[in-house]
Amino acid sequence: MGMPSVVIGLALLAFWLYCLFDVITSPEQEVRRLPKILWVIIVVLLAALGGLLWLLLGRPRIGDTVPGARHIYGTPSSGMPPAPPRAEAPKGPDDDPEFLRHLERRLRDED
Repeated sequence: MGMPSVVIGLALLAFWLYCLFDVITSPEQEVRRLPKILWVIIVVLLAALGGLLWLLLGRPRIGDTVPGARHIYGTPSSGMPPAPPRAEAPKGPDDDPEFLRHLERRLRDED
């Protein structure tokens, strides 16, 4: 067994594992064409071909809307109201206005 065949084998294994994980973690109501359990069986039994079929035919697409679906890969579906915007958390003490005000008061009090 030569080096190229080992690399190809590892790449196929990684592809198969990625597809299997993707099928398992996809929400049931967003999977296309077949029930999710059938996609799991297809990917397990057909390996690379099953993974390719999953990516082309079964995987939820961004922008697809399914009634009752909550999210499709981070995109709210048309049936759900959009999530309220969240204030961005400060990244460090010097980005936190409250911390800076407190620091300024402390420095004034020390003088």
